[in-house]
Amino acid sequence: MAMDKTTNVLIVDDYKTMLRIIRNLLKQLEFDNVEEASDGQEALAKLRAGQFGLVISDWNMQPMTGLDLLKEVRADARLKETPFIMITAESKTENVVAAKAAGVSNYIVKPFNAETLRGKIEKVLTDA
Repeated sequence: MAMDKTTNVLIVDDYKTMLRIIRNLLKQLEFDNVEEASDGQEALAKLRAGQFGLVISDWNMQPMTGLDLLKEVRADARLKETPFIMITAESKTENVVAAKAAGVSNYIVKPFNAETLRGKIEKVLTDA
């Protein structure tokens, strides 16, 4: 099954530069329907108001972390099936375990390139 490049993607990071980097990588992968949120609360509001086929969120955000956002998404009947990729700066085992326990679809350790991102997106969008 091919990836649907028209999927609406929500990228969440409280660091503007990172949002720009991820948006550019997604553009290279021909994903043009990309929206941004700068924290978990904003992301949750956008998710509840719209239709997104993929969430790519940073782990380390304030006041609501990526893990908290993931838990909220998984607890919401309408959103719980949404593929969710977590970005983390540390590949700490406990982080990975916590994210998996919370229902993360996949995760990426920074820094990463378009190729890595494509592999992760392909995996979650074609496994769905």
